[in-house]
Amino acid sequence: MDKYLVVALVSFLLSFVGVLLAMKFFPKLGLMDRPAKYGLNRAPIPYYGGIVIFLAFLISVIVFVPLSEHVLWLLGVASVIAIVGFLDDYFSLPPIVRLVVQIVCGVVIAMAGVYVLSISSPFGGSLKLDSYFLYGIPVFGALFTVFWVVLITNSMNFLDGVGGLSSGVSSIAFFTLFALSIRPDLHTNVASQQIVATISLILALVTLAFTLFDFPKSKILMGDTGSTFLGFMIAALSLFSGGKIATAFIVLGIPILDAFWVIFRRIFEGKKPWQGDLKHLHHRLLSFGLKAPTVLIIIYTISIVFGALAVFATNSKQKFSVIIGLIVLMFVMAIVLIRGGKRKNALK
Repeated sequence: MDKYLVVALVSFLLSFVGVLLAMKFFPKLGLMDRPAKYGLNRAPIPYYGGIVIFLAFLISVIVFVPLSEHVLWLLGVASVIAIVGFLDDYFSLPPIVRLVVQIVCGVVIAMAGVYVLSISSPFGGSLKLDSYFLYGIPVFGALFTVFWVVLITNSMNFLDGVGGLSSGVSSIAFFTLFALSIRPDLHTNVASQQIVATISLILALVTLAFTLFDFPKSKILMGDTGSTFLGFMIAALSLFSGGKIATAFIVLGIPILDAFWVIFRRIFEGKKPWQGDLKHLHHRLLSFGLKAPTVLIIIYTISIVFGALAVFATNSKQKFSVIIGLIVLMFVMAIVLIRGGKRKNALK
């Protein structure tokens, strides 16, 4: 645990100091957001904060994590995601370009041997994903890896609509993955989880330090550089050692379910799935009359509670019950917000 304390401290300080430097030098470099583009009446603030998150992560991993083949693959693909996120922030890349890059990165992760061979069923048994192989790779397991990477990466990107939301929820998710990785009763060989635990802790503290400048009022924004990178890392780490897919789904239940809802609603309305709007859950909470800090606290609390439940759930049946509870909560919140919004509009 002493080593983990050093990792946590160094990671936090790297990110904290990095953000301070970015806030000083980004304005001089022109790395600012464009509030007028989105109809916001405020002065520009430093953007591209994801650069700080990524660099603090990269330095910490090089210092504290053995650079095995899998880790090098992970760093390489994560770098591609971060670079494309930066280019998107700077040049506004077409959505199809971002999607193709995410799919390719998912394929690379699968080819590196990171995939799921089975998914446990709460009713007993499991869904096998290794029934068909191609060139030594389980096709269905690899397809699941690609789907999972794209889903979580975009869910975190969709969540980045209120300052502090993506960074805060990401920090909670990484702390949860860390706690799950060091539970001795879940792993016969806890040492085998050390890499995932260390990387999760690094990211938890890096994002926590960033959140301090992103909440309750943003002094710097992470942009797609940060949100897509963090989403990718959550997806990859939950796959990296296996057994953490359900946990990641539970912790990120709100953004994942919100992403599904938004995508299906846009398709139903005849819009493109990637066409942005202000109808995400956090936007609806804001339109309901809640202040941004209140919205953050609500979503943080839900993520922490369900993250804790995920850590202490010992079998697939318990995790399935938690997921059902999360879906019911999301459904109830959606009904309340939609009906409340209609009543509010009717009174205008």
